[in-house]
Amino acid sequence: MNLLDFRLGTSFVVVFSCAISIQGASPLTRVANTTLQMPQTPPVYGYQATNAFGNLTFSNPVAILSPPGETNRLFVVEQAGRVAVITNLANPYRTVFLDISSSIVFRRPTEEPGLLGMAFHPGYTTNGYFYIFYTGNSTTTAGSGLHDILSRFQVSSNNPDQADVSSEIRLITQFDQDDNHNAGDLHFGPDGYLYVSLGDEGGGNGQYDNDQRIDKDFFSAILRLDVDVPPRAGSLLPNAHPASTTNYAVPSDNPFVGATSFNGTSVNPANVRTEFWAVGLRNPWRFSFDPATGFLYCADVGQDAWEEVDIIIKGGNFGWAYREGLHAGPKTPPDGFLPTDPILEYGHGGGTNQGFAVMGGVVYRGNRIGQLAGAYVFADYVSGNVWRLHYDGTNATPLQWLFAETGITAFGIDPSNGDVLMADYNLGIIRRLIYSTNQVGGDALPPTLADTGTFANLTSLTPQPGIVPYDINVPFWSDNAIKSRWFSVPNTNLTIGFNRDVNWSFPTGAVWIKHFELELTNGVPASRKRIETRFIVKNATGVYGVTYRWGNSLTNATLVPVEGMDEPFVIDQGGGVLRTQVWHYPSRQECLICHTPAAGYALGFNTPQLNRDYDYAGGATNQIAALSLAGYFNTNVTGIHTLRALAPPTNTTVSLEYRVRSYLAANCSQCHQPGGSAQALWDARITTTTANAGLINGALLDNEGNPNNRVLAPGSPADSMMLTRLSTPATLRMPPLASTVLDTQAIGLVSAWITNDLPGYQSFQDWQIANFGATNAPSADPDADPDADHAKNYLEFLTRTDPTNSFDAWTISIALSNGSAQIIFPQIADRGFEVQGTTNFFDGNSWSALDVAGNAPVFSISNRTAVVEDFLSPSSNKFYRVRVFEP
Repeated sequence: MNLLDFRLGTSFVVVFSCAISIQGASPLTRVANTTLQMPQTPPVYGYQATNAFGNLTFSNPVAILSPPGETNRLFVVEQAGRVAVITNLANPYRTVFLDISSSIVFRRPTEEPGLLGMAFHPGYTTNGYFYIFYTGNSTTTAGSGLHDILSRFQVSSNNPDQADVSSEIRLITQFDQDDNHNAGDLHFGPDGYLYVSLGDEGGGNGQYDNDQRIDKDFFSAILRLDVDVPPRAGSLLPNAHPASTTNYAVPSDNPFVGATSFNGTSVNPANVRTEFWAVGLRNPWRFSFDPATGFLYCADVGQDAWEEVDIIIKGGNFGWAYREGLHAGPKTPPDGFLPTDPILEYGHGGGTNQGFAVMGGVVYRGNRIGQLAGAYVFADYVSGNVWRLHYDGTNATPLQWLFAETGITAFGIDPSNGDVLMADYNLGIIRRLIYSTNQVGGDALPPTLADTGTFANLTSLTPQPGIVPYDINVPFWSDNAIKSRWFSVPNTNLTIGFNRDVNWSFPTGAVWIKHFELELTNGVPASRKRIETRFIVKNATGVYGVTYRWGNSLTNATLVPVEGMDEPFVIDQGGGVLRTQVWHYPSRQECLICHTPAAGYALGFNTPQLNRDYDYAGGATNQIAALSLAGYFNTNVTGIHTLRALAPPTNTTVSLEYRVRSYLAANCSQCHQPGGSAQALWDARITTTTANAGLINGALLDNEGNPNNRVLAPGSPADSMMLTRLSTPATLRMPPLASTVLDTQAIGLVSAWITNDLPGYQSFQDWQIANFGATNAPSADPDADPDADHAKNYLEFLTRTDPTNSFDAWTISIALSNGSAQIIFPQIADRGFEVQGTTNFFDGNSWSALDVAGNAPVFSISNRTAVVEDFLSPSSNKFYRVRVFEP
């Protein structure tokens, strides 16, 4: 045999060989299921949201509006910097009205900067003026960088559906030290003045000290401006400030004109922001005027515990950061503090009267839904709850839940009929609120678990034919519950769309079942109690979820109400210590908070989770291989041994980094990823490298008032917000839903990574600086080879060799043993390695990973010698190389 060793940045070896592929019989036989009785669409009554404009889609819509007096056009503001116009609402057509995306600071969806608000001047028909609020880079005497910008534009003189981009005139350009809590809503009031909402500049706990100041900057308030040209008689010039211009005026009856004190403390009237109409707001994301009463409704997004709805009044102080809702805030108020109470507040959580980010709505004044007349309709972006309340000028009714629709960022009114419209940020569509007293779709849900047709024997939980058990590598944390899982694709003509790296796709009719039990005495299996059995059902529009509560029965469970429920259990922790654990049965809309399109709908049903062995009563075998052989996938899955797998926290042979990343992928990625519902800057997907995930020294949208806080701060658990949120009960807790018990194993795992490994963590950019002094030095280029040893810099970084010493090399070797080739190489801790082979060295596309057991992509906790064995046949030459990659 001829042996040849190359070092071309990655190592290669050539030998005579031929790989042998052996596929055995499947341990799983696919059969149809004919027993499941879960309807494709659950029953829908009363209020619901429908797609308002057919196939029209929008990119991250954040505002909906129409010019005054018009009934046949609708404008949709897109966060990335465009305004779309829908013409002819009966037969809608979409065009771009304004595109200033090149001027916008907008990095990716779910972040807060961008084009945020728009309003038409009351005299738009004659003057063509409209106003927008956006975040962009600028320079003022206050600083250079991100600014909150309020500008006036004018419609094109030639085309009513096209704005004149060159007509911009800036009114306010406010330097902003942070990129969250920008607010940015705009509305003209009944008085003809322009009202503008501004957040507290960002961070956490009011850290920039804007929230209770009227003599500083343009933050934490609602402004009231005279933007008429020329200004109205009696209007005043604004006080001097780096953000202000002479392109607007201040109404003389604004409440802080001439003010000499605030909160009992003296202020200089020359420094007062006379533009302020109301103050003490944290992030008044969306507000609106009731056209009938003139009341200004504002939803102020809370921080840790409370969301609030306010009626904004002249000179009102709504409390932040001395208060959050009606409760104590992070700062202590002075004696002169006189707050204005919200008309309504609700706490954080996933119930039908809870949420995490209030989205301001509109007052319904249409005539198609009589029971909504005069009701304020609003929502919560995260929990998906859509509510109504009535305010009579003194009191507000309690929340009344209407339906659930996650991802709502704004409300508007259809000018043709007064219907309530909602911007669906995640799906990019405009939804319409409708109501029917009859069942408007779907079929009745089975009232008991027995009626679902899932189990042939409920006592033993033996599933019916065609319902297949499975298990996953890293379970979602569920308060110490012991879980069992099954799935079904009932029709054998339908298949699952397999993908090695991203979400699988599922046919309509697929069903997943998860069963929960708790040990009432820790460590005593005989004390296990059946709690609930949940279903996720895939239908044509997405998924829906329901759950069944066992109560004290061992033979059947009953359907949990749509709003979910809580139940206390007494847990014996041992040693005579008892505690009460509240178990939360999720509401149906809570299921949709996590089971989203971005998450692939079926959490845990993907390659890195199912890539493990399962015993189908004939011996353990790889689940993905078994499902493939049984015909569940749309393709014959090959390369089983090379598939990625999540690592359980207890697998101490795997690096801390990969175990933490596996935990985050299982517990956080459904929200923390591009397109997910979390407003955060980090990505929990296991396929995103740690260096690109925004984790280590990662920026925060809310640093809780500590500028040292990061997502993960190397060596500092106290400054690592991820650890804080994992280990803090109640409102700060993440994951936020259906959990009252801390995951001490995860807390320990993340703590160990922060303390033990992260202080020495080195990204490629860190490595470049350490070795070459700069990332842009010619010799630091990833493809450079300064020591001429045929190993490029990026490979030297991965293998932790010295890029300036040609004798410090990472090499592979080969040995022959019993008719096989053994590829031997140093496996570096926390690095992945994949042996690839080809019979044609000169065909760059012919390389493929060896599908052998030793070639799994494992990130070891320590350095070791790896041996990957490939069976040979003396029929042809074969070349090998090893790919090295970071987690």
